[in-house]
Amino acid sequence: MRVFFDTNILVYLYDADEPDKKERACEIFETEASAGRALLSTQVLQEFYVTVTGKLAVPLDPKTAEEVVRNLAVLPLVQIDAEIILAAIGRGRLLRFSFWDALIVEAAVAGGADRLLSEDLQHGQVIDDLKIENPFI
Repeated sequence: MRVFFDTNILVYLYDADEPDKKERACEIFETEASAGRALLSTQVLQEFYVTVTGKLAVPLDPKTAEEVVRNLAVLPLVQIDAEIILAAIGRGRLLRFSFWDALIVEAAVAGGADRLLSEDLQHGQVIDDLKIENPFI
């Protein structure tokens, strides 16, 4: 079993303005990572860095953010390639998802995830064998 983490869940690990979500994100990430089930993609690492260094009320300094990305990069990681991009374009059109959301879904599917944790997609929706869950509900 694999659990794919969307960027927004990881950002809450460092968001001091959302203490309840931060606590829940830490709890679920620690559980899944320590069990060897956490899965990320190169897209998630990129979005994470941009968000925590520029969009949080109290951003991380770039050096700290880089270290966090280095640590996250040791987890199982789906490389976004042309095949996944093209699949995301098709899925986005089919499901009327934004390209970026479709790319998250495709990476989760390509990585063999059973669950996708995200605030951005419909809680409870099942795509192929992938169940979308909002861990804050």
